Amino acid sequence: MKLYYSPGACSLSPHIIACEAELPVELIKVDLTSKLTETDEDFKQLNPNGYVPLLILDDGNSLTEGPAIVQYLADQAPDKKLIPPAGTFERYQLQQWLNFISTEIHKSFSPLFNPVAPEAAKELATDILMKRLETVAEHLSSQPYLLGEHYSVADAYLFVTLSWGQYVNIDISHWPALARYADKISERPAVQKAMKAEGLIE
Repeated sequence: MKLYYSPGACSLSPHIIACEAELPVELIKVDLTSKLTETDEDFKQLNPNGYVPLLILDDGNSLTEGPAIVQYLADQAPDKKLIPPAGTFERYQLQQWLNFISTEIHKSFSPLFNPVAPEAAKELATDILMKRLETVAEHLSSQPYLLGEHYSVADAYLFVTLSWGQYVNIDISHWPALARYADKISERPAVQKAMKAEGLIE
């Protein structure tokens, strides 16, 4: 499998899950400005949307959205218990969290990274983001992970989005539960491995 990524972007989430699941994945770095890969491929020919992640399977099939990719990867290593079994209520709870992170947290960060976004748009996005993080912090104040006692692909995705706060003046230490959660996940060997591979930590 090939995973196309940009350091620290949302593609870090499937990278972490590939490491957690101990799956062999070839990493290919993408310059999101030029839309070229590190081997000078035109990335938009591979993914017309022009953003990461992109997972290309050995049979040529591909997936382009992080929440779908992490579920696929986790299902390849059921013994790692990174995702509840299909058809269980817990699986739908996981999908609920993946959707919440994607639409309410991830997308709220987008204007904050956009240099041409109007200040009013950034202020609105920040207000929404603070409310959504408050919701997550309250949820995590009484349990270690989003699904309770068990770490899942949703936690990897949330961890990645929380890591973006340092770049846009969103200080998660405002919520002690979120800060503790992020610190705990950052210590996982698979998380350390993925972040080192992307040059995010030494």
